[in-house]
Amino acid sequence: MEQGLTAETKALLISIGSADIDTTLLPAEMKTTATAGPGAGGSSFFVRSGTRRVRLSIKKDSPLKVIPWRDGVAIQKEGRIIAYGQLELPLCHCPEQAYITVSEQCIFDCKFCPVPILHGRVKTIDEITTLVEAATARGKISAISLTSGVAESPEKEAAYMTQIVRHLASRFDLPIGVSIYPTATSTRELRDAGATEIKYNVETMDREIFSRVCPNLSLDGILDALRVAVEVFGKNKVSSNFIIGLGETDECVEQGVEALTAMGVIPNLRPISPHPLRKGEIRVERPSSYRLIKLTRINRAALERHGLDVRMAHTMCLPCTGCDLTPQRDL
Repeated sequence: MEQGLTAETKALLISIGSADIDTTLLPAEMKTTATAGPGAGGSSFFVRSGTRRVRLSIKKDSPLKVIPWRDGVAIQKEGRIIAYGQLELPLCHCPEQAYITVSEQCIFDCKFCPVPILHGRVKTIDEITTLVEAATARGKISAISLTSGVAESPEKEAAYMTQIVRHLASRFDLPIGVSIYPTATSTRELRDAGATEIKYNVETMDREIFSRVCPNLSLDGILDALRVAVEVFGKNKVSSNFIIGLGETDECVEQGVEALTAMGVIPNLRPISPHPLRKGEIRVERPSSYRLIKLTRINRAALERHGLDVRMAHTMCLPCTGCDLTPQRDL
C-alpha cells in the first residue's frame, strides 16, 4: 500500500468521514473539536501517512475502526486494514496551523450549518493571541488561519477581523489567511492589515439550491467579492469552499469549477457533513469515493487549464487537506 494511504483509499475514508477509535489511542491533545461550518460541535482526529492526511470524526458506530498497528495506527473496514499511518497532533484545530474561529455564532441561517443553533461565543483578541502562542509552543507552525460566523453584521465582523489581523501580523511572522462573509470593503482592508490569503465561500454554484440553503446570502455578491479578491491578493491567494452533497449535479460542479478557476479562484470541494441539529431542515448526501475522485479530477484539470496551483497556498484548508480530496496534492 503506497505510503499507507493512496488517493483512492483517502477518497473512501472521506466518503465515510468517521471512525471508531479506542480512547486509549487518542489522548486529549490529539483530538480537535470544530467550532465553525457544518461539522461544528463534533470531535475528530488526524491520521497522516507520507504526504497525505485525513481527518475523521469520532463515531462509535462507524464502519471504520482505528487500531494500534506497528509504530502507529491502522484503519480497518470489515475487519481488513485499508490504510495506516500516524496520529497527527493538531496545533490548534489542525496540524501545522493555528486555525481559529473568531465568532462561534451567526445571524444567517444556512441550512447545512449548526453554528446559528449552537450560539457560541466571540473570542477576544487576547484569547486569539494566546491560542496562536499556544500553537507555536506545541509544535512547528506554518500559518495562522482565521474563520468566523457573523455575530452582528458582516460589516462589524469584517472590521473586527481586520483589527485581529493587524494585531497578529504585528506579533507573528507567519502567513495569515482569512475566511469571512465579504463586504464592500473587506478585501482591501484585510490585505492592508496583513492578511496574505483570503477565502469567500460560494457554498454551492447551483442557484436554486443556494437560494434554499443560504436564503439570507447573495451568491452574486460573493462572486463579485471573489473577482475583487483576485485583483487585490493575486494568483493562488484566493479560494472558495464549494460544498458537495447538497443535491447538485456533476455538471453543475464542473461548470461552477470552470467559472471560479477562470476568475482565478481555487475551488475547494468540501464533502457535506450532515449535522443532527439540522435534521429535517435539509436533505444531504455525502459523496461516494467514486464521485470524489471524479470531481477532484475535474477540479485539477480546470486549475491546470487556468494556471492555478493549490500547492502555492499556505493557509486554511488547501495545505491542510484533512477534510477533502485535494487536487494537485492528493490526486
